[in-house]
Amino acid sequence: MTNLKSNDHKPSVSVPAIDRMCLILDLITDTNYPLTSAEIAEQLQLPRSSTHNLLQSLLSKHLVFKDRDNRFHLGSYLLYWAGKYEKQHSIIDVFHDLIINHPILLQHTVTLSKIDGKEVVFLACHESPAPLGFTFRSGVRVPAPFAATGKAMLSTYDDKTLTSLFGQQMPEAYTSRSVQTHEKLIEELNDVRKTGISLDDGQLREGMYCLGTCIVDTEGNPIAGMAVSFVKDEYEIHREAVSQALLSLAKDISLALGVK
Repeated sequence: MTNLKSNDHKPSVSVPAIDRMCLILDLITDTNYPLTSAEIAEQLQLPRSSTHNLLQSLLSKHLVFKDRDNRFHLGSYLLYWAGKYEKQHSIIDVFHDLIINHPILLQHTVTLSKIDGKEVVFLACHESPAPLGFTFRSGVRVPAPFAATGKAMLSTYDDKTLTSLFGQQMPEAYTSRSVQTHEKLIEELNDVRKTGISLDDGQLREGMYCLGTCIVDTEGNPIAGMAVSFVKDEYEIHREAVSQALLSLAKDISLALGVK
């Protein structure tokens, strides 16, 4: 069985400044009273000057705020992140709750993903009763132009945004079928815009075909993508019925999330 691994094409990278910012936020979170810059530097054994600079950066992003006594508290922008996290997990629950109303989809492997820059991140998966030969795990990241969910979500972007993302360089190919030019990607996305259905015809994994669609918010921005995975023979047989079921499930999820 082939696994899609989160670190297949992504080396581990540590950025010291970000690591220290996380340590500062953790310390403020774990301490029952607000701390001064000097106290933070002392407890984390960091230079006072760099601690001051990091706190100024966190202040500018509203990740912390400073009271009249020059003591630091968690900032309001963290609520935005928390809200996005809650929304992300809400859609996972809705996905699992509503897919049972679509018996055609229950026969197949159905994935739920979000887009993150040039990649998609798997959030959840309904596994087919019959082994597919591929394993999807939450947190796995793959290039958006190769994945059916990625193509579906990218189709909501305008061409200028797509050019800024992929005009200079496309991701390294996963298979011989992976789309490798910006022009070809735009051509594929134009087809998705017409039908609402995207296709990964072995671009992510040899022998695996995926049909995808997108769930959007009230402004047309992608909330998540869904895709059904097949071997090629299954794809030829079930393509039309699965496409309609995917579109119907996406509509059901949108309504459940309050998207009109």
